[in-house]
Amino acid sequence: MILFAGLSVTRAQNRDVRYDLLVKGGHVVDPSQNLSAVRDVAIVNGKVARVAEAIQAGEAREVVDARKKIVTPGLIDIHVHVYDGVAPLAIPADPNCIAKGVTTAVDAGSAGAHTFPGFRRHVIQVVDTRVYALLNISVVGQSTLSPDNPWGELLDIRYANPKLAVKTIEANRDVIVGVKIRLTENIAGRHDMQALALAREAADAVKLPLMVHIGGSFSTLPKILELMKPGDVITHTYRAGAGGILDDRMRVLNEVRRAVERGVRLDVGHGAGSFGWKVAEAATKQDLWPGTISSDVHQYNVNGPVFDLATTLAKFLHLGLKLEEVVARATVNPAATFGFGKGIGTLKPGSEGDVAIFALEEGDYEFRDAQGESRIGHRRLIPVATVKGGRLYGSSTIPVVRL
Repeated sequence: MILFAGLSVTRAQNRDVRYDLLVKGGHVVDPSQNLSAVRDVAIVNGKVARVAEAIQAGEAREVVDARKKIVTPGLIDIHVHVYDGVAPLAIPADPNCIAKGVTTAVDAGSAGAHTFPGFRRHVIQVVDTRVYALLNISVVGQSTLSPDNPWGELLDIRYANPKLAVKTIEANRDVIVGVKIRLTENIAGRHDMQALALAREAADAVKLPLMVHIGGSFSTLPKILELMKPGDVITHTYRAGAGGILDDRMRVLNEVRRAVERGVRLDVGHGAGSFGWKVAEAATKQDLWPGTISSDVHQYNVNGPVFDLATTLAKFLHLGLKLEEVVARATVNPAATFGFGKGIGTLKPGSEGDVAIFALEEGDYEFRDAQGESRIGHRRLIPVATVKGGRLYGSSTIPVVRL
Protein backbone atom coordinates (compact mmCIF):
# COMPACT_ATOMS: atom_id res chain seq x y z
CA MET A 1 0.00 0.00 0.00
CA ILE A 2 1.23 3.48 -0.89
CA LEU A 3 -0.02 7.02 -0.57
CA PHE A 4 -1.10 8.97 -3.63
CA ALA A 5 -2.46 12.53 -3.45
CA GLY A 6 -3.43 12.00 0.18
CA LEU A 7 -5.17 8.67 -0.50
CA SER A 8 -4.05 5.14 0.12
CA VAL A 9 -3.94 3.17 -3.10
CA THR A 10 -3.43 -0.55 -3.29
CA ARG A 11 -2.48 -2.35 -6.48
CA ALA A 12 -2.36 -6.08 -7.12
CA GLN A 13 -1.53 -8.27 -10.10
CA ASN A 14 -4.29 -10.78 -9.53
CA ARG A 15 -5.74 -11.91 -12.86
CA ASP A 16 -8.94 -13.24 -11.34
CA VAL A 17 -10.38 -9.87 -10.29
CA ARG A 18 -13.73 -8.59 -11.59
CA TYR A 19 -12.87 -4.90 -11.67
CA ASP A 20 -9.93 -2.81 -12.79
CA LEU A 21 -10.43 -0.07 -10.21
CA LEU A 22 -12.46 0.30 -7.04
CA VAL A 23 -13.03 3.66 -5.32
CA LYS A 24 -14.01 2.49 -1.87
CA GLY A 25 -15.76 4.04 1.10
CA GLY A 26 -16.28 7.60 -0.11
CA HIS A 27 -19.41 9.71 0.23
CA VAL A 28 -20.72 9.50 -3.33
CA VAL A 29 -22.62 12.53 -4.59
CA ASP A 30 -24.18 11.75 -7.97
CA PRO A 31 -27.15 14.00 -8.75
CA SER A 32 -27.93 12.01 -11.90
CA GLN A 33 -29.07 9.20 -9.60
CA ASN A 34 -30.27 11.35 -6.69
CA LEU A 35 -27.51 9.65 -4.73
CA SER A 36 -25.74 11.14 -1.71
CA ALA A 37 -24.45 8.35 0.51
CA VAL A 38 -21.41 6.24 1.31
CA ARG A 39 -20.88 3.92 -1.64
CA ASP A 40 -18.20 1.98 -3.50
CA VAL A 41 -17.66 2.62 -7.21
CA ALA A 42 -16.24 -0.15 -9.39
CA ILE A 43 -14.85 0.37 -12.89
CA VAL A 44 -13.94 -2.11 -15.60
CA ASN A 45 -12.75 -1.52 -19.16
CA GLY A 46 -12.96 2.22 -18.63
CA LYS A 47 -16.66 2.18 -17.71
CA VAL A 48 -18.54 2.33 -14.42
CA ALA A 49 -19.56 -1.25 -13.68
CA ARG A 50 -21.24 -1.00 -10.30
CA VAL A 51 -22.10 1.41 -7.49
CA ALA A 52 -22.98 -0.38 -4.25
CA GLU A 53 -22.87 -0.13 -0.48
CA ALA A 54 -20.10 -2.71 -0.24
CA ILE A 55 -17.82 -4.20 -2.90
CA GLN A 56 -15.02 -6.44 -1.72
CA ALA A 57 -11.57 -4.94 -2.17
CA GLY A 58 -10.29 -8.31 -3.36
CA GLU A 59 -12.50 -8.02 -6.45
CA ALA A 60 -10.45 -5.14 -7.88
CA ARG A 61 -6.95 -4.90 -9.31
CA GLU A 62 -6.53 -1.38 -7.91
CA VAL A 63 -8.28 0.02 -4.83
CA VAL A 64 -8.48 3.67 -3.84
CA ASP A 65 -9.39 4.23 -0.19
CA ALA A 66 -11.74 7.23 -0.34
CA ARG A 67 -13.05 7.10 3.21
CA LYS A 68 -13.93 10.54 4.62
CA LYS A 69 -13.76 11.97 1.10
CA ILE A 70 -16.39 13.26 -1.35
CA VAL A 71 -16.68 11.20 -4.53
CA THR A 72 -18.43 12.66 -7.57
CA PRO A 73 -18.64 12.00 -11.28
CA GLY A 74 -15.73 13.65 -13.05
CA LEU A 75 -16.53 17.35 -13.11
CA ILE A 76 -17.47 19.18 -16.30
CA ASP A 77 -16.28 22.77 -16.71
CA ILE A 78 -18.04 24.37 -19.68
CA HIS A 79 -15.95 27.53 -19.71
CA VAL A 80 -12.16 27.26 -19.80
CA HIS A 81 -9.40 28.59 -22.04
CA VAL A 82 -6.76 25.99 -22.84
CA TYR A 83 -5.38 26.90 -26.28
CA ASP A 84 -2.04 27.44 -24.60
CA GLY A 85 0.49 29.29 -26.75
CA VAL A 86 -2.06 30.69 -29.21
CA ALA A 87 -4.79 32.47 -27.27
CA PRO A 88 -2.92 34.96 -25.05
CA LEU A 89 -5.09 34.21 -22.02
CA ALA A 90 -4.93 30.41 -22.31
CA ILE A 91 -3.26 27.93 -19.96
CA PRO A 92 -2.34 24.22 -20.21
CA ALA A 93 -5.34 21.92 -19.88
CA ASP A 94 -4.13 19.06 -17.71
CA PRO A 95 -2.61 20.89 -14.71
CA ASN A 96 -5.72 23.05 -14.48
CA CYS A 97 -8.49 20.63 -15.39
CA ILE A 98 -8.00 16.89 -14.89
CA ALA A 99 -5.51 17.47 -12.07
CA LYS A 100 -8.24 19.48 -10.32
CA GLY A 101 -11.12 17.00 -10.72
CA VAL A 102 -12.34 18.21 -14.13
CA THR A 103 -12.34 15.28 -16.53
CA THR A 104 -14.29 17.12 -19.24
CA ALA A 105 -13.70 20.75 -20.22
CA VAL A 106 -15.19 22.98 -22.88
CA ASP A 107 -12.86 25.58 -24.29
CA ALA A 108 -15.09 28.62 -24.73
CA GLY A 109 -14.05 30.20 -27.99
CA SER A 110 -10.26 30.30 -27.81
CA ALA A 111 -10.22 29.00 -31.38
CA GLY A 112 -12.01 30.26 -34.48
CA ALA A 113 -12.31 28.65 -37.87
CA HIS A 114 -8.77 29.59 -38.94
CA THR A 115 -7.11 28.48 -35.71
CA PHE A 116 -9.24 25.46 -34.81
CA PRO A 117 -7.20 22.85 -36.78
CA GLY A 118 -4.21 23.61 -34.55
CA PHE A 119 -6.38 23.46 -31.44
CA ARG A 120 -7.59 20.00 -32.39
CA ARG A 121 -4.11 18.75 -33.28
CA HIS A 122 -2.12 20.24 -30.42
CA VAL A 123 -4.64 20.26 -27.58
CA ILE A 124 -7.68 18.02 -28.02
CA GLN A 125 -5.74 15.08 -29.43
CA VAL A 126 -2.85 15.13 -26.97
CA VAL A 127 -4.05 16.13 -23.48
CA ASP A 128 -5.46 13.76 -20.87
CA THR A 129 -8.40 16.06 -20.13
CA ARG A 130 -11.38 15.36 -22.39
CA VAL A 131 -11.63 18.68 -24.24
CA TYR A 132 -14.52 19.92 -26.34
CA ALA A 133 -14.84 23.34 -27.95
CA LEU A 134 -17.18 26.20 -28.59
CA LEU A 135 -16.08 27.70 -31.90
CA ASN A 136 -15.56 31.44 -31.85
CA ILE A 137 -17.59 33.18 -34.56
CA SER A 138 -14.44 35.21 -35.30
CA VAL A 139 -12.14 33.25 -37.59
CA VAL A 140 -9.11 34.34 -35.53
CA GLY A 141 -10.57 33.13 -32.24
CA GLN A 142 -9.19 34.78 -29.13
CA SER A 143 -5.74 35.31 -30.60
CA THR A 144 -5.75 39.12 -30.51
CA LEU A 145 -6.78 40.45 -27.11
CA SER A 146 -4.22 40.79 -24.30
CA PRO A 147 -3.22 43.45 -21.76
CA ASP A 148 -0.60 44.66 -24.24
CA ASN A 149 -2.95 44.59 -27.25
CA PRO A 150 -6.45 45.60 -26.16
CA TRP A 151 -8.16 44.95 -29.50
CA GLY A 152 -10.71 42.15 -29.56
CA GLU A 153 -11.43 39.57 -32.21
CA LEU A 154 -14.64 41.21 -33.49
CA LEU A 155 -13.68 44.86 -33.73
CA ASP A 156 -13.40 44.14 -37.46
CA ILE A 157 -16.79 42.60 -38.25
CA ARG A 158 -15.29 41.01 -41.36
CA TYR A 159 -13.73 38.38 -39.11
CA ALA A 160 -17.20 37.09 -38.18
CA ASN A 161 -17.74 34.45 -40.85
CA PRO A 162 -20.74 32.15 -40.31
CA LYS A 163 -20.17 30.16 -43.50
CA LEU A 164 -16.62 29.28 -42.49
CA ALA A 165 -17.77 28.56 -38.95
CA VAL A 166 -20.39 26.13 -40.25
CA LYS A 167 -17.84 24.42 -42.49
CA THR A 168 -15.44 24.00 -39.56
CA ILE A 169 -18.14 22.69 -37.24
CA GLU A 170 -19.43 20.18 -39.78
CA ALA A 171 -15.90 18.81 -40.16
CA ASN A 172 -15.43 18.56 -36.38
CA ARG A 173 -18.84 17.64 -34.98
CA ASP A 174 -17.27 15.08 -32.67
CA VAL A 175 -15.60 17.81 -30.61
CA ILE A 176 -17.32 21.15 -31.36
CA VAL A 177 -20.47 21.51 -29.26
CA GLY A 178 -21.55 25.08 -29.95
CA VAL A 179 -20.72 28.61 -31.05
CA LYS A 180 -19.19 31.34 -28.85
CA ILE A 181 -19.33 35.11 -29.10
CA ARG A 182 -17.99 37.81 -26.78
CA LEU A 183 -19.93 41.06 -26.79
CA THR A 184 -17.94 43.39 -24.53
CA GLU A 185 -17.42 46.67 -26.38
CA ASN A 186 -13.62 46.41 -26.60
CA ILE A 187 -14.12 43.02 -28.29
CA ALA A 188 -17.22 43.49 -30.47
CA GLY A 189 -17.32 47.25 -30.77
CA ARG A 190 -20.55 49.04 -31.52
CA HIS A 191 -21.64 46.50 -34.09
CA ASP A 192 -22.24 43.82 -31.45
CA MET A 193 -25.80 43.09 -32.60
CA GLN A 194 -24.60 42.55 -36.16
CA ALA A 195 -21.92 40.17 -34.88
CA LEU A 196 -24.49 38.38 -32.70
CA ALA A 197 -26.79 37.94 -35.70
CA LEU A 198 -23.94 36.28 -37.59
CA ALA A 199 -23.22 33.97 -34.65
CA ARG A 200 -26.93 33.19 -34.49
CA GLU A 201 -26.88 32.31 -38.18
CA ALA A 202 -24.02 29.85 -37.67
CA ALA A 203 -25.53 28.22 -34.56
CA ASP A 204 -28.90 27.81 -36.25
CA ALA A 205 -27.33 26.28 -39.36
CA VAL A 206 -25.59 23.55 -37.35
CA LYS A 207 -28.38 23.25 -34.75
CA LEU A 208 -26.04 23.80 -31.80
CA PRO A 209 -26.28 26.15 -28.80
CA LEU A 210 -24.85 29.64 -28.77
CA MET A 211 -22.87 30.81 -25.74
CA VAL A 212 -22.95 34.58 -25.29
CA HIS A 213 -20.43 36.41 -23.11
CA ILE A 214 -22.32 39.37 -21.63
CA GLY A 215 -21.31 42.54 -19.81
CA GLY A 216 -19.86 45.86 -20.88
CA SER A 217 -21.47 45.69 -24.31
CA PHE A 218 -22.56 48.65 -26.43
CA SER A 219 -26.07 47.21 -26.80
CA THR A 220 -28.24 46.49 -23.79
CA LEU A 221 -28.73 43.02 -22.37
CA PRO A 222 -32.50 43.01 -23.10
CA LYS A 223 -31.68 43.69 -26.76
CA ILE A 224 -29.12 40.86 -26.78
CA LEU A 225 -31.58 38.45 -25.18
CA GLU A 226 -34.01 38.98 -28.02
CA LEU A 227 -31.70 36.98 -30.29
CA MET A 228 -31.16 34.12 -27.84
CA LYS A 229 -33.10 30.87 -28.13
CA PRO A 230 -33.92 27.92 -25.84
CA GLY A 231 -30.75 25.96 -25.14
CA ASP A 232 -28.46 28.97 -25.61
CA VAL A 233 -26.19 29.95 -22.73
CA ILE A 234 -25.51 33.28 -21.05
CA THR A 235 -22.08 33.19 -19.47
CA HIS A 236 -20.78 35.69 -16.86
CA THR A 237 -24.24 35.75 -15.27
CA TYR A 238 -23.05 37.47 -12.07
CA ARG A 239 -20.76 40.03 -13.69
CA ALA A 240 -20.71 43.40 -12.00
CA GLY A 241 -21.01 46.63 -13.94
CA ALA A 242 -22.93 47.77 -16.98
CA GLY A 243 -24.71 45.28 -19.18
CA GLY A 244 -25.40 42.75 -16.43
CA ILE A 245 -28.52 40.97 -15.21
CA LEU A 246 -29.53 43.59 -12.59
CA ASP A 247 -31.06 47.01 -12.95
CA ASP A 248 -29.75 50.08 -11.14
CA ARG A 249 -31.78 49.08 -8.06
CA MET A 250 -30.14 45.61 -7.93
CA ARG A 251 -33.27 43.88 -9.16
CA VAL A 252 -33.15 41.07 -11.71
CA LEU A 253 -34.22 42.35 -15.09
CA ASN A 254 -37.62 41.07 -16.20
CA GLU A 255 -36.10 40.24 -19.59
CA VAL A 256 -33.63 37.91 -17.87
CA ARG A 257 -36.39 36.06 -16.07
CA ARG A 258 -38.40 35.72 -19.28
CA ALA A 259 -35.33 34.41 -21.11
CA VAL A 260 -34.79 31.75 -18.44
CA GLU A 261 -38.48 30.80 -18.58
CA ARG A 262 -38.21 30.17 -22.32
CA GLY A 263 -35.13 27.99 -21.93
CA VAL A 264 -32.06 30.24 -22.04
CA ARG A 265 -29.49 28.83 -19.62
CA LEU A 266 -27.44 30.74 -17.06
CA ASP A 267 -23.76 29.93 -16.57
CA VAL A 268 -21.33 31.43 -14.07
CA GLY A 269 -18.07 31.86 -16.01
CA HIS A 270 -16.26 33.44 -13.05
CA GLY A 271 -13.19 34.71 -14.89
CA ALA A 272 -10.95 37.62 -13.99
CA GLY A 273 -13.70 40.20 -14.27
CA SER A 274 -17.01 38.41 -14.38
CA PHE A 275 -18.13 37.44 -10.89
CA GLY A 276 -19.17 39.95 -8.28
CA TRP A 277 -20.27 39.03 -4.77
CA LYS A 278 -22.83 41.82 -4.59
CA VAL A 279 -24.44 40.82 -7.87
CA ALA A 280 -24.47 37.12 -6.97
CA GLU A 281 -25.91 37.81 -3.53
CA ALA A 282 -28.62 40.10 -4.86
CA ALA A 283 -29.57 37.73 -7.68
CA THR A 284 -29.64 34.54 -5.64
CA LYS A 285 -31.70 36.23 -2.93
CA GLN A 286 -34.18 36.83 -5.74
CA ASP A 287 -33.94 33.11 -6.55
CA LEU A 288 -31.96 33.52 -9.75
CA TRP A 289 -29.47 30.65 -9.63
CA PRO A 290 -27.17 29.40 -12.38
CA GLY A 291 -27.88 26.18 -14.22
CA THR A 292 -24.15 25.55 -14.59
CA ILE A 293 -21.14 26.64 -12.56
CA SER A 294 -18.01 27.16 -14.64
CA SER A 295 -14.66 28.71 -13.83
CA ASP A 296 -13.54 30.60 -16.96
CA VAL A 297 -10.08 29.74 -15.68
CA HIS A 298 -7.25 31.33 -17.67
CA GLN A 299 -3.83 32.90 -17.35
CA TYR A 300 -5.05 36.04 -15.63
CA ASN A 301 -7.06 34.35 -12.85
CA VAL A 302 -5.54 30.91 -12.29
CA ASN A 303 -3.49 32.32 -9.40
CA GLY A 304 -6.56 34.07 -8.01
CA PRO A 305 -9.35 34.79 -7.65
CA VAL A 306 -10.54 31.72 -9.61
CA PHE A 307 -7.79 29.12 -9.04
CA ASP A 308 -9.97 26.24 -10.28
CA LEU A 309 -13.52 24.97 -10.63
CA ALA A 310 -13.53 23.49 -7.12
CA THR A 311 -12.94 26.96 -5.65
CA THR A 312 -15.78 28.39 -7.74
CA LEU A 313 -18.07 25.63 -6.47
CA ALA A 314 -17.14 26.50 -2.89
CA LYS A 315 -18.28 30.09 -3.48
CA PHE A 316 -21.74 28.77 -4.26
CA LEU A 317 -21.71 26.67 -1.11
CA HIS A 318 -21.19 29.98 0.66
CA LEU A 319 -24.09 31.54 -1.28
CA GLY A 320 -26.39 28.83 0.07
CA LEU A 321 -26.48 25.91 -2.33
CA LYS A 322 -26.24 22.43 -0.85
CA LEU A 323 -23.28 20.23 -1.79
CA GLU A 324 -25.55 18.10 -3.97
CA GLU A 325 -26.86 21.19 -5.78
CA VAL A 326 -23.36 22.47 -6.42
CA VAL A 327 -22.22 19.11 -7.80
CA ALA A 328 -25.26 18.95 -10.08
CA ARG A 329 -24.22 22.25 -11.64
CA ALA A 330 -20.82 20.81 -12.51
CA THR A 331 -21.90 17.33 -13.64
CA VAL A 332 -25.40 16.43 -14.79
CA ASN A 333 -26.47 19.98 -15.72
CA PRO A 334 -23.52 20.78 -18.01
CA ALA A 335 -23.84 17.30 -19.52
CA ALA A 336 -27.40 18.24 -20.46
CA THR A 337 -26.35 21.67 -21.77
CA PHE A 338 -24.19 20.30 -24.57
CA GLY A 339 -24.70 17.09 -26.53
CA PHE A 340 -21.41 15.42 -25.76
CA GLY A 341 -22.64 12.02 -26.92
CA LYS A 342 -20.93 10.21 -24.04
CA GLY A 343 -22.04 8.98 -20.64
CA ILE A 344 -20.35 11.72 -18.69
CA GLY A 345 -21.44 13.68 -15.64
CA THR A 346 -22.83 10.52 -14.07
CA LEU A 347 -21.76 7.33 -12.28
CA LYS A 348 -24.56 5.20 -13.67
CA PRO A 349 -23.35 1.73 -14.72
CA GLY A 350 -22.18 1.80 -18.30
CA SER A 351 -21.11 5.45 -18.17
CA GLU A 352 -17.57 6.69 -18.63
CA GLY A 353 -15.34 5.70 -15.73
CA ASP A 354 -14.75 9.31 -14.67
CA VAL A 355 -14.53 10.00 -10.94
CA ALA A 356 -13.40 13.02 -8.94
CA ILE A 357 -12.37 12.74 -5.29
CA PHE A 358 -12.34 15.75 -2.97
CA ALA A 359 -11.68 16.62 0.62
CA LEU A 360 -14.47 18.78 2.04
CA GLU A 361 -12.68 20.97 4.56
CA GLU A 362 -14.33 23.15 7.19
CA GLY A 363 -12.85 26.33 8.60
CA ASP A 364 -12.66 30.02 7.74
CA TYR A 365 -11.64 30.64 4.15
CA GLU A 366 -11.36 33.90 2.22
CA PHE A 367 -13.00 33.87 -1.21
CA ARG A 368 -12.42 36.90 -3.47
CA ASP A 369 -14.53 38.01 -6.41
CA ALA A 370 -13.34 39.63 -9.62
CA GLN A 371 -13.40 43.09 -8.04
CA GLY A 372 -11.23 42.08 -5.10
CA GLU A 373 -14.10 41.98 -2.62
CA SER A 374 -13.95 39.11 -0.12
CA ARG A 375 -16.32 36.87 1.77
CA ILE A 376 -15.44 34.36 4.46
CA GLY A 377 -16.75 30.92 3.63
CA HIS A 378 -16.66 27.93 5.93
CA ARG A 379 -16.34 25.03 3.51
CA ARG A 380 -14.08 24.38 0.59
CA LEU A 381 -13.51 21.50 -1.80
CA ILE A 382 -9.90 20.39 -2.25
CA PRO A 383 -9.18 18.15 -5.27
CA VAL A 384 -7.48 14.98 -4.11
CA ALA A 385 -7.49 12.60 -7.08
CA THR A 386 -9.13 12.10 -10.46
CA VAL A 387 -10.03 9.03 -12.45
CA LYS A 388 -10.73 9.32 -16.17
CA GLY A 389 -11.82 6.35 -18.23
CA GLY A 390 -10.91 4.06 -15.35
CA ARG A 391 -7.34 5.38 -15.06
CA LEU A 392 -6.13 7.12 -11.93
CA TYR A 393 -4.61 10.32 -13.29
CA GLY A 394 -0.90 10.59 -12.52
CA SER A 395 -0.74 7.02 -11.27
CA SER A 396 1.84 5.90 -13.81
CA THR A 397 4.56 6.93 -11.35
CA ILE A 398 3.14 4.73 -8.58
CA PRO A 399 4.93 1.39 -8.13
CA VAL A 400 2.76 -1.70 -8.30
CA VAL A 401 2.46 -3.45 -4.95
CA ARG A 402 1.92 -7.18 -5.25
CA LEU A 403 -0.60 -8.56 -2.81
